Amino acid sequence: MTRLVLVPVFLLALFTEDGTDSTWRLVAFAVFALASITDHVDGKLARKHGLITDFGKIVDPIADKALTGAALFGLSALGELPWWITLVIAVREVGVTLLRFWVIRHGVIPASRGGKVKTLTQVFAIGAFLLPLPDWLTPVAWLSMGLAVVLTVVTGVDYVIRAVRLRARGLRAIGK
Repeated sequence: MTRLVLVPVFLLALFTEDGTDSTWRLVAFAVFALASITDHVDGKLARKHGLITDFGKIVDPIADKALTGAALFGLSALGELPWWITLVIAVREVGVTLLRFWVIRHGVIPASRGGKVKTLTQVFAIGAFLLPLPDWLTPVAWLSMGLAVVLTVVTGVDYVIRAVRLRARGLRAIGK
């Protein structure tokens, strides 16, 4: 829930002074980083203490998508990230969330190693775009975002394949 609460705080910081003030960009980065860290800590605590709940299985990915989506849409609205990148990532993320609901009666598809790398790469790339970096580091931001887009597409295709297989197995098991 903390991530969901931090999304409007992040957007407020990002858009203050039309997104051009370095101090507010650092605040936006800090809020984004804090929210991203809470995702990691939340997952670790849930697994360690056996607190994995149906509520968490649904809300956690939604909170992830809200934070990432807000950052990408914000950066595109400020003209710092092409809209096509935001749309590719957003379509994949919404599609995977819908697939989760499509197969939820048949089981849960755990996050793959590729999915975790994709998330880490997205967070790094978004962070690089949020920070007021010197010009000579701009290629690092673009390279990391390019890698994030590739991983987003590849892991999205993988997720579709795993969801279709899980659903097919589930339907065969109940004789449909």
